Amino acid sequence: MSTATTPPSTSGVSAVHGPTPLDRESPLPLWAQIFADLQRRLQVGEFTTSFPGEMSLTQEYQVSRHTVREAVRRLREQGLVRGERGRASKVSPPAEIEQPLGTLYSLFASVQAAGQQQRSTVRALDVRADGVIAARLGLEESTPLLYLERIRLADGEPLAVDRVWLPARFAAPLLDADFTHTALYDELDRRCGVRLSGGDEHIRAVVPTRAEQGLLHAPDGVAAFAIERLSCAGGQPAEWRHTLVRGDRFAVSAQFSARTGYRLGIAEQPAHQVTPRHPPRAGSTR
Repeated sequence: MSTATTPPSTSGVSAVHGPTPLDRESPLPLWAQIFADLQRRLQVGEFTTSFPGEMSLTQEYQVSRHTVREAVRRLREQGLVRGERGRASKVSPPAEIEQPLGTLYSLFASVQAAGQQQRSTVRALDVRADGVIAARLGLEESTPLLYLERIRLADGEPLAVDRVWLPARFAAPLLDADFTHTALYDELDRRCGVRLSGGDEHIRAVVPTRAEQGLLHAPDGVAAFAIERLSCAGGQPAEWRHTLVRGDRFAVSAQFSARTGYRLGIAEQPAHQVTPRHPPRAGSTR
């Protein structure tokens, strides 16, 4: 049996795949070392299609089946893998983020409500001109717009590519905000004194491009939701947002009743070609 002088690190996530040699002189039990190492291997995406069986793990780590079984049991307790007696364990899918239809929601708040840690990687935060977006906001094409682009993460895994445009005349103070772990709408209210009241939203299923697939770390065959939102404040268009969300981690929901019924809108043209109406109805979703 092989030995090592260095126990597996749990302070950071290594990008190296494969088992880390166990330290058999360490006071840390072997099952605990295996448990920590399997956590690392799960975090770097080593087990994307299937989780190894007990016999395979006993050979990899050169330990007894009982030791492996205890480590895997702890993984199941934490919800990292799932399985039943007599069946091979499987990697648990990430918890699904659910958004309500017909309400002005925050992706930040929805991720937090799902019990996951919300964080963002900011790819761009500046002021620029964009004639197409300005027209959607009912502005002159040369109007300066604050642009914010983020990769939205849930428990460290990419969930969405989020792009937002707001008129710089009131949104410029957002240039000083740290959007790695804060909600845009909270910062918009606190720094700019602007509260969004509603708007129009269009959701459609799309096949992400290779570049988008790379940003989302989405496996082949996973579709995405393209969400385009025109939000208003004080009866005026105030935000244009385009969000691309992994389809395997996101769902939309709606309530209906016998009295009010349930309505679905059929898009007559692709969402990106829709000309915003002025003013949009507060809280409407199409």
